[in-house]
Amino acid sequence: MSNQRTQKEVILIGAGIMSATLATLLKELAPEWNIKVFERLDEPGRESSNVWNNAGTGHAALCELNYTKEKEDGSIDISKAVSINEKFEVSKQFWSFLVKQGLIRDPQEFIQPVPHISFVHGEDHVDFLRKRYEKMIAHPLFEGMKYAEDLETLKNWLPLMMKNRPAGEAIAATKIDSGTDVNFGVLTRLLFEHATTGNVDVRYNQEVSDLKQLDNGDWEVRVRNEKEGRIEHHQAPFVFVGGGGGSLHLLQKSGIPEGQGFGGFPVSGQFLFCDKPEVVEQHRGKVYSKAPVGAPPMSVPHLDTRFIDGKETLLFGPFAGFSPKFQKTGSLMDLLTSVKRDNLFTMMAAGVKNVPLTKYLIQQLMLSKEERVEALREFVPEAVGEDWNLVTAGQRVQVLKDTEEEGRGTLQFGTELVTGANGSIAALLGASPGASTAVSIMFDLMKECFPDYMDEWEPKIKEMVPSYGVTLADDRQLIQEIQEYTTETLNLTGRMATSNN
Repeated sequence: MSNQRTQKEVILIGAGIMSATLATLLKELAPEWNIKVFERLDEPGRESSNVWNNAGTGHAALCELNYTKEKEDGSIDISKAVSINEKFEVSKQFWSFLVKQGLIRDPQEFIQPVPHISFVHGEDHVDFLRKRYEKMIAHPLFEGMKYAEDLETLKNWLPLMMKNRPAGEAIAATKIDSGTDVNFGVLTRLLFEHATTGNVDVRYNQEVSDLKQLDNGDWEVRVRNEKEGRIEHHQAPFVFVGGGGGSLHLLQKSGIPEGQGFGGFPVSGQFLFCDKPEVVEQHRGKVYSKAPVGAPPMSVPHLDTRFIDGKETLLFGPFAGFSPKFQKTGSLMDLLTSVKRDNLFTMMAAGVKNVPLTKYLIQQLMLSKEERVEALREFVPEAVGEDWNLVTAGQRVQVLKDTEEEGRGTLQFGTELVTGANGSIAALLGASPGASTAVSIMFDLMKECFPDYMDEWEPKIKEMVPSYGVTLADDRQLIQEIQEYTTETLNLTGRMATSNN
């Protein structure tokens, strides 16, 4: 009997984009397996995956300047941008497979073409952007990127932002038309709609409060059924902890040595949004700039075209803040209860290291609406406060850990996959660019946790993701073929012509 046809019990904790992606992959690869998903809220994708709780950029490293660092010698390192872009291409291939198979009917429900633009002002930043463009345009992944400093081109690209901009200001922008806006909340729902037609059982209003490994190696999870007010216990040889900000507490309760020493630094956020058609129609793009001095990377200011509830909306922000909650619907005790004996010194060191950051976050939290609109006017000089409203975004829990390079209590930006030594448990910590790279992250998880199945699964994986096992950056022709395939399958071609006007 093949591995694939051997029944296996799997438990996924949390019904966000990560669990939705893993559940869908396993449904295709191992249809005999029984997969249970436990979600404490009443529907999927309500926390970090929700459209209001993230930037929806479809992080492809096309416009995010913090993914391309300027080195001491003045050269630009684009290696992180290349890595992230390749991973987003993997995600697009998987989504395209689902559309091609009719498993997702209308890709327009969750993905839209939106140009990705980097915008800077000041001589030093213009010089940085020019060097960044020269480095990126030479790479096959970023062909099609354009650069401009002249006002007429910038007025064409950014009509709303260029109105009454101060004369004589040194400004520049890059633009690439293959960018997207992704509604990860809708995508999460669509993935679960497909997955639950098979071997995936999603249970809502059920909170996992504890988990422990049994003598036989299986995991037992303690679940509180909120609707019926009773406690249930479920067992499985594999558990994925994909509960967003709630993952750290469950990882700690698992007791695995690989999970020791991690801490979490919660960051809250808010956006200004405008849905007035006469304003929205003047801007089409996701425009990222440089973060203010002292601001964390997740606070890079950006003005985004979003597609929310069937209409275009502009979001500006994020305005960072501090809350001890690890989730938007979490507890004010989350941060305190995450401090354990094994991470105490890590957390203390991080507190000392990040006093300026904490001060910055609290200052951001205290901003008035008018002060936030003043920040918006750096992007839109004619912004009218009455046109914009404030919305609270999701919580992010950045990873804290000890590293050889930067010592104890280092704040990590990005996602971190933690797996147990025997592959029976995995947990995902951290934040951006997580959702955009979910498929690649889940492939990494499967290699770590299901190594005995990978050879058997590989043909199917390559059907789902044609570039699987290949480094896209090394194959210009394959990049072109993949990008043409995903653009056509996700129905971005016709709509892209509109977005490029």
